Amino acid sequence: MNKIQILINKKNKSKIISLTAYSKNIASIIDNHCDVVLVGDSLGSVLYNYNSTRDVTLNMMIEHAKSVRMGVKKSILVVDMPYNTYRNPKEALQNAKKIMLKTKCDAVKLEGGKKIINIIKNLIKNKIPVMGHLGVLPQSQRGKFKYKGKNLNEKNKILNDAKLLELAGAFSIVLECVETSLAKLITHTLSIPTIGIGASQHCDGQILVIDDLIGLNSINARFVKKYLNIKKFISIAVSNFAKDVKKKNFPKKKHSY
Repeated sequence: MNKIQILINKKNKSKIISLTAYSKNIASIIDNHCDVVLVGDSLGSVLYNYNSTRDVTLNMMIEHAKSVRMGVKKSILVVDMPYNTYRNPKEALQNAKKIMLKTKCDAVKLEGGKKIINIIKNLIKNKIPVMGHLGVLPQSQRGKFKYKGKNLNEKNKILNDAKLLELAGAFSIVLECVETSLAKLITHTLSIPTIGIGASQHCDGQILVIDDLIGLNSINARFVKKYLNIKKFISIAVSNFAKDVKKKNFPKKKHSY
């Protein structure tokens, strides 16, 4: 049984753990605890200070994913397809193949439902595993992010999109900032796992951006829980280094050749 089927079998049995990673060092730490490691196009804002994920390029995703691949041994490695890399089935297939070949990842993730369903079907037909993404879609979001599923029309659209993604063959779906009752309904309706970010505990699993979780970012989004203030520990280490250098306590003989 392959890793993706094992993940699907977790549905209704045990929670799925997922985090983002953008480098080997972080990936090798979180791999021990995760079912899915995502190389997210969130690296645009997290690492490059872009205002939007739209500025992230295919080559950026590939280079970071190659690094992450070296640190991931156990988890499913998923790579986001960035903005303007899957505008039609031909383009999507060409770029997905490039990602899979160069990074040795296990799957790709695309944002959207009905609008891109034929693109997703074509990828899956060509044996490229796909993770879906519904709710807030950062690649197409304009202005301030607002949670999805506030009204009946929005709820029906997202639920229908989720059903279409499952029928197309997606093996799981990320639900981003989706209203609680809708996330619960989608999770109970589908036979594939849902992975939530700001979408309640009713999802089959949860994902967060690792930099948010460890407090490296100053983000204060409602859906983020900071489990550590890593900035504090980095500051202490750097301060101690600076003091040692000034007092000539570093480097010692054992640090020199």
